[in-house]
Amino acid sequence: MKQVAELAGVHVSTVSRALNPATRSVVLPEAVARVMKAASKLGYRLDPVAASLRTGRSKLVGILVPQIATSVFTPILAGATERLAAHGYFAIVAYVGTDCEAQLEFAHGLIARRVDGLILATVTRHDPLVSFCLEKGVPTVLVNRTEDDARLSAVVSDEILGAQLAVDHLVELGHARIGHIGGPPDYSTGFLRRKGFVQALASHGLDGKGAPYEVAQAYSREHGKEATTRLLSKHKDVSAIVAANDSLALGVYDALHELGLQCPRDLSVVGHNDMPLVDMVAPPLTTIRISHQEMGRQVADLLQQAIDVRDQPVRNIVLPPKLIVRGSTASPRKGG
Repeated sequence: MKQVAELAGVHVSTVSRALNPATRSVVLPEAVARVMKAASKLGYRLDPVAASLRTGRSKLVGILVPQIATSVFTPILAGATERLAAHGYFAIVAYVGTDCEAQLEFAHGLIARRVDGLILATVTRHDPLVSFCLEKGVPTVLVNRTEDDARLSAVVSDEILGAQLAVDHLVELGHARIGHIGGPPDYSTGFLRRKGFVQALASHGLDGKGAPYEVAQAYSREHGKEATTRLLSKHKDVSAIVAANDSLALGVYDALHELGLQCPRDLSVVGHNDMPLVDMVAPPLTTIRISHQEMGRQVADLLQQAIDVRDQPVRNIVLPPKLIVRGSTASPRKGG
């Protein structure tokens, strides 16, 4: 570091600050440029292990996500890792599935390796992993899903409003017999989107609790198809379906195709999330857009604050969703 300082014509402390993303902003840009050029010429890089021994921080953050089969988490990770890098942190991303024991084991391994904090995209409404993280005292925040008890800070979408936007759109088109393919109720997304659907129908004078409804056991295309087949076998007069996420909505498409029905001629479909490429299916999917990348950025900021100042008050940041109208919704045939 002393050699870099001499070559760049600055003090050693300036080199330290310039090479650290978290403190780089306090150094004049031209000095940063000289330091970076000198460091590159000399082949010098900061030693993160040595730095962690000195500061007590590893600059590592663990991010636990439940699956890789959906692209919902990709923009969340993009936003989070981008912002974490700006704060000087590196992310370790783990796909841990839905098994509680596996999640606990992986979190334990990350904590044992001295991560500075955790971001969880895996939680259920009553989650033992949250209890574990609180017990261990590791700074932890939640993203996309949250607990009922709100024990940790979280960044989520307004699920109630999202369901309201979907129902409002269908009612405005003239639909009165609207079905719902719900997500797993153990997740806040499944529970709250269901709650929002029922409330939205009631706000239009329709029977929300009595509306056709089937629960999908997982957020997958296959489970969406199965739930839709069950729903339509019992309720042939349904003219529209609100699905709790886009994967389930694609499963609705599969069920309609198998039954010889067309969307939106025979049945309109609304998804939730606005996953990449749902504008390219046939017909393009009307859905509720969630600001996933912004969600990732904000949860990274929350974690950085939790790391810097312990005992932060719990904050629940709720981002507004947006209705995206495409070709999967239309007025019902014969006013159905």
